Amino acid sequence: MRYFLIHFFLLSLIACKNDSEKNSLENLKLENSESKMIDRQMKDSLNISEKNIELQQVKSIEIKRKELYEKKDEKIELEKILISKEIFKDEDLYVLDFKYPFLNEKIKPSYANFNEYISKSYIDVKGIEAQILEDKELYCDTIRVNKNRERRKVDYKVYNINEKLISVLFYKENYYSGAMHPSYTFDCLNFDLTRSIFMNYEDFFIEGSEEQLRGILNELLNQKIDSVELFYDCWEISEDDFFDYKNNFVLDDDSVEFFFDDCIICPSYTGTYSIEIPIELLMPVLKKYKLNPLLG
Repeated sequence: MRYFLIHFFLLSLIACKNDSEKNSLENLKLENSESKMIDRQMKDSLNISEKNIELQQVKSIEIKRKELYEKKDEKIELEKILISKEIFKDEDLYVLDFKYPFLNEKIKPSYANFNEYISKSYIDVKGIEAQILEDKELYCDTIRVNKNRERRKVDYKVYNINEKLISVLFYKENYYSGAMHPSYTFDCLNFDLTRSIFMNYEDFFIEGSEEQLRGILNELLNQKIDSVELFYDCWEISEDDFFDYKNNFVLDDDSVEFFFDDCIICPSYTGTYSIEIPIELLMPVLKKYKLNPLLG
C-alpha cells in the first residue's frame, strides 16, 4: 500500500509538471500572438499616420503653388511698355513652357538692354534641351523615362515703382523624372526705366548692411514660425544663403519682397517662398540718394 501511495504521488507530480509546462507553452503562444497583433496594429497606425502626413504635405504644396500663381502684379498697368512672349514645346521626353517679358523698344530704343539680357539668360531653349537629353541618357529604362517626362515651366510677375523702375519675378517650376512634386526656383530683376540699366542690392541698400537686413528678415520669419501653423519646420536664413540671394527681391511702392528657392528657408511642403518687408522697417538700411526709387 505504501508503495502504491508513493507511485501515485510521483505520477501526480509528473502530471502537474506536464500541465504546468503545457499552460506555460499556451501562455507563451498567447503572449506571442498578442505581441504580433500589437506590432501589426502599431505598423498599421504608423502607415496611416505616414499617409496622413503625405496627404497634408501634398495639400500644403498645392496651397503654396496656388498663392504663387495667384499673386497679384501690375502686368495690366504696364501693358503699354511690356510685351509678353511665350515658348511652348511638347516633345516625347520633355515639355517646355516659358513665358517672359520684353520691353517695347519703340517707346525707348535703350530698352534693348533689357531684352538682350532676357534673351541670353532665360530663352536658352537649346541649352535646356541638351541638358535634359543628357540627363535622360543616364537611365537605361527608357520606358520609365518616357512615362515620366520632364517639365520646365517659367512664368513671371512684374511690378512698378513711380514709373521709374520695373521689378520682375521669374518663378521656375521644374518637374524631374521620378519626383513626386515639382521644385521651385526664383530669379528677380530690377530695371531702371529712366537710365535703362539693371540695379542690384548695393543700389538700394547701404554697403555692408547685409547682416542688419538679414536680421530684419529673420525677425519677420520667426514671427510667422511662432504664430502660423503652416510655417512648421521652417528655419532662419543663414548668412551664406542670404549673400547668395541678396539680389533676389522685387519692389513695389510699399514693400520689398525677398524670394528664396525651395528648402532655403522652408521645406517644399510648408511655409512660403518669400518674406515681405514694409518700407518703414527698411529705413535704417536704405541708401540715401536721389536715384533710389524706394525713397520716392
